[in-house]
Amino acid sequence: MVRLTRAQQQERTRAAVLAAAREEFAERGYADAKIDRIAERAELTRGAVYSNFPSKRALYLAVLVDSIEHADVATAPSPPALDEAVGAFASVWLERLPLTGDTPAGGSLRLRSLAGVVDDEPGRVVLAQVTKLEALLLALVLESRAPRHPRRVRLAELILTLLNGAGHLAGTAPGFGDPFDVARACRHLTGLDLADTWDPPHLAYVAPAQAAEDPWDPPAELPDQITGRPAGFDADGVIAVLGATRLEAAEEAVRAARPGDRITVAVVTDDPAEIGRLVRLRISDLAGCLRPVFAPDAWPDLRLVLDEHAALASAVGIPDPGDATEAAVRIQAGRIIARAQGRGAAHSAAAAQWPGMPR
Repeated sequence: MVRLTRAQQQERTRAAVLAAAREEFAERGYADAKIDRIAERAELTRGAVYSNFPSKRALYLAVLVDSIEHADVATAPSPPALDEAVGAFASVWLERLPLTGDTPAGGSLRLRSLAGVVDDEPGRVVLAQVTKLEALLLALVLESRAPRHPRRVRLAELILTLLNGAGHLAGTAPGFGDPFDVARACRHLTGLDLADTWDPPHLAYVAPAQAAEDPWDPPAELPDQITGRPAGFDADGVIAVLGATRLEAAEEAVRAARPGDRITVAVVTDDPAEIGRLVRLRISDLAGCLRPVFAPDAWPDLRLVLDEHAALASAVGIPDPGDATEAAVRIQAGRIIARAQGRGAAHSAAAAQWPGMPR
């Protein structure tokens, strides 16, 4: 008889809970699912379920994350034209729409719907911030295909608005609309002149970064949520530690960065079981839709990590990060040469420059 280690037993328990929860959510939906029935399906105790997932919402989000992470997604060459690439991305996104014959509960799970799941004010605030981050990531990929247009965030926001609207209708009015029409509409959005500019009014009032001369001792590598590969923290550039309610500040680092800088965004939260999984879900979902359409050379030089144990934040010098954290450092030749904290910190660290500063 093979004896399992404690870690192996925990992993087996977690897998059994996820499988049972997937069945329960698919049959009954999020609102009517019960932890007791999930435990019974998994042949475990209620306590065993809660020892792995502290709430039903955390468990539901874990089921959705697991379905994305185990999906077989192949990378394909990018279509030559921007509108074709957008149409292909939209088509991949729309594959989640419920199929004819799906039950309402099964359709919601397939759709990865968060209706009725993220319905409290803190969750809604974070979801809005994650959506802004999604738009930035999509925009950076689109900008790599059309360098004459320096910013494509408003286009990305329109595309995501149309796709999420189609998803909402599919969940509430099954069969309404044609996904091929939606994909074509997304293609046509690329022809709009949105006069997209980057000029946040608050940046003029942001305090500049402070010079530093500190050793840089990076933690063990964390996976990049965009590519799935190790992020690597040794490259010169900017590391921005952003709480889950300040994710929109990622663009401030991106736009102020120097050519060749690597931008790393470390997401921190007070609630990794729910808020952390929400961020992981949405970014993994977006990356899974981008990967079959855009070749690796189109992906932005931006690393996004979930710093659940605050390892990267601690290395940067943020001892107690949370949802409202906004801090950043500039790394140069293995040392921290600039620090910033508070609103606008990502921009300040990326834009840091003074006489005698190493380049």
